[in-house]
Amino acid sequence: MNLIFIVYVRIIAVMIGEYKQPAIQEKKSVATWSNRPPGVPSAVPPPAIPLAFLSASALGLAATGIALLWARHDGIPDPTTDPVVAVTHLCVLATLSVGIIGAIHQFIPVITSHSLRSTRLSWAALVVWISASWMLPIGIATQTEYVTVVSGILAACGLTIILSNVLPALTNAPSNASVNGLRLSLLGAMFTTLLGVTFVFDRQTNWFSISPHEDMAMGIAGLFAWLGLTYVAVSQKLWPMFFLAHVPGKHRSGGIAVISFFIGATMLASGIGFSLPWLAWPGAIILLVGIAAHYTSLVSHIKHRKRKTDLHLVYVVTSSIWLLFSILLALGTLVVTRYNHTQGEALAATVIVCAAGWLLTAIVGHVYKIVPFISWTILRSRGIIAGSNGKQIMFSDLYDHRFAATTYVTVTLGIASVATGYATSNATLIAVGGLCLLATAFITLVNLTTGTLHFLRYDK
Repeated sequence: MNLIFIVYVRIIAVMIGEYKQPAIQEKKSVATWSNRPPGVPSAVPPPAIPLAFLSASALGLAATGIALLWARHDGIPDPTTDPVVAVTHLCVLATLSVGIIGAIHQFIPVITSHSLRSTRLSWAALVVWISASWMLPIGIATQTEYVTVVSGILAACGLTIILSNVLPALTNAPSNASVNGLRLSLLGAMFTTLLGVTFVFDRQTNWFSISPHEDMAMGIAGLFAWLGLTYVAVSQKLWPMFFLAHVPGKHRSGGIAVISFFIGATMLASGIGFSLPWLAWPGAIILLVGIAAHYTSLVSHIKHRKRKTDLHLVYVVTSSIWLLFSILLALGTLVVTRYNHTQGEALAATVIVCAAGWLLTAIVGHVYKIVPFISWTILRSRGIIAGSNGKQIMFSDLYDHRFAATTYVTVTLGIASVATGYATSNATLIAVGGLCLLATAFITLVNLTTGTLHFLRYDK
């Protein structure tokens, strides 16, 4: 454990050292993109990078759905068995993490106006992280411990590559809620990854006995101090753009949200992991402050939006409802566990499902805004600006809105079915949820691909 702590401190020192480096000149940018269309900033990476991450995330969601079908009986009545843990890692690593990492590769250059260090590092991060995110659940499910050890090493290497690639841009950017949130989320990623590597090696070496509390601590760190914080930070740029909203005055709730998310989630995870109630309870309160600030920011943007109610707004609001459910269920878990430990564990699993549902719904909703924009720039780079009817191609022309609405139904029903299935120990509901998530992945991937391919074929 001392060695792990020393490594953690050294990584932080490297990050501090990065902040002291002089600004990177734009002429050194390697974000090359032939035929870059006019108006697309030079810092924005080639479209293939974020699209590859988001496509891999869809495949991870499909695998999660299939794994839920396979492990539907294993979480009843104990949701901490290896098959369920494997499903959880498929969802968190191969789906949510890959999607979030793809998003930061796209939005850090946009937010900071600085290029990533290297597109080659982006591709290396994709290969290494996907390898780790698939090997870990496979190793856990098959109880092949050397596979889990290799996956832990790959995850650490993948995070190192990501840090090396994005830190220069974040270092040289002016501080604001989004930039500060992304900086802190990378610390949360380090914290979560080091916990994960420790647990992975422990499965083979048995350094100590890992309790469900420690598993929960790692889940809180990953979902709130890393992935959730990244979404909270990036949303401060996405909401004004996608809602056409300008919040007047000094909008402080976004800044409060990112700080409170990081401090609260870190304290809560540490308090739960080390059984320190005096640390966990203040952390929970601070995290609740961050969540309240996040809701305040969302309400402000919705109130001042100029865009009419659309499917994207429905996705975002539904996403925030899943976060609220996770909070209420967490409070219920504290009460139920005192009287019925088995039911308390089932509710704890439901809390994780709802928290993951918060991020999954947000990701699915936002890809229907993000991917069409990226695809539109691809068409523009090839000189395709109008369809067969002679009308200019718009973002909304690049996907079928009926199928987009269908994915809203499938992802919402999927999360609700899985959550209810674990809460009530109903394997059938878990299976239904898995099928819905599989359908969400398939429909989304096909829907966001066929529109662009249609215009590319028309051009030929």
